[in-house]
Amino acid sequence: MSAEGFHVHGPHDHELEHAAHGNDQFASKIAVMTAIMATVGALFGFQGGATQNDAAMFKNEAAIKKTEAANQWNFYQSKSSKQNLAELAMILPGADVEKYKTKVARYDTEKEAIKLVAEKFEAESTEWDKKSEAALHQHHRWAQAMTALQIAISLAAITLLTKKKWLQFTSYGVAAAGVGIAALAWLHI
Repeated sequence: MSAEGFHVHGPHDHELEHAAHGNDQFASKIAVMTAIMATVGALFGFQGGATQNDAAMFKNEAAIKKTEAANQWNFYQSKSSKQNLAELAMILPGADVEKYKTKVARYDTEKEAIKLVAEKFEAESTEWDKKSEAALHQHHRWAQAMTALQIAISLAAITLLTKKKWLQFTSYGVAAAGVGIAALAWLHI
């Protein structure tokens, strides 16, 4: 027990400390590569979080546009109801037919303008949905890259404990695969 309290080491932490105090080139290389992989992994994690936030914001914007479109379609329906009532009023005995013809024409014109606005909002909603899906796909790529680096770091820890050269190269290979996946994320593939 130290002055600050308990300090618990994992097996790889213990090996890293011994490597730092000794002259073990194998352990030193693994330690440096582990630090590099952890740093790169942190960057991938940040990018993954950022793209996940983007996907959520884009989906939110899509929902807002969809609501605006629904409001316009409700307005359109209201004008249709008024137009139908005006058409019905024209056939009532003693009705001012010209007055109602004017209203029917006005409602018809207003409905067309409202329809264009509603369709515009629907198209914007669809675009925001597409942006959200693309950002979510990119997020998945970043998460896959981060997972590969975490596996590579775990393999590096096992390499330190077992001193197996083939595990060292496996760790590097998995890390390289993670970097490759990150390149796909960066390129939006």
